[in-house]
Amino acid sequence: MTLMAETVMEAAPGFYLVTKDRGFAVHINASADHLHLVREMAGKTLAEVGVDSETAENAQLVASELIGNAVRACGDLVPLVVEVEADTADEGVWVKVHDPDPVQMPERSGVAMDDPTAVSGRGLSLIDFLAPGWDVALTPIGKQVRAHLPYTGT
Repeated sequence: MTLMAETVMEAAPGFYLVTKDRGFAVHINASADHLHLVREMAGKTLAEVGVDSETAENAQLVASELIGNAVRACGDLVPLVVEVEADTADEGVWVKVHDPDPVQMPERSGVAMDDPTAVSGRGLSLIDFLAPGWDVALTPIGKQVRAHLPYTGT
């Protein structure tokens, strides 16, 4: 396998993209537009490296949930680093979201996944299902939530 060099795209206000051989890292100020771009890039990038469509869709969903959690913890326009990358061992896809708040950790709401009246509060349970064993790592500038989604194979 030939590894491509990382490519740095031209920065735009609140959006700085670094493409990698099997994914990307993007520095964003969280917004609805940037979330849409991250989801779109995740789907397209993962498809280009041969990730099955179900795993790619699951990665898009996990990225959305993690970005949404970071916004709830830190506020609108929070600076985030979002990484989406198919691992080189061909075992799955990594989704990582780094935010600047080292104190406020993700917390489950206690809302049941099958609660027909709930309009929110099921995100971490969904991540538990799609990316078992996700974790949080403290960093010198905040925290990174890391989720590994195994390939679904469909």
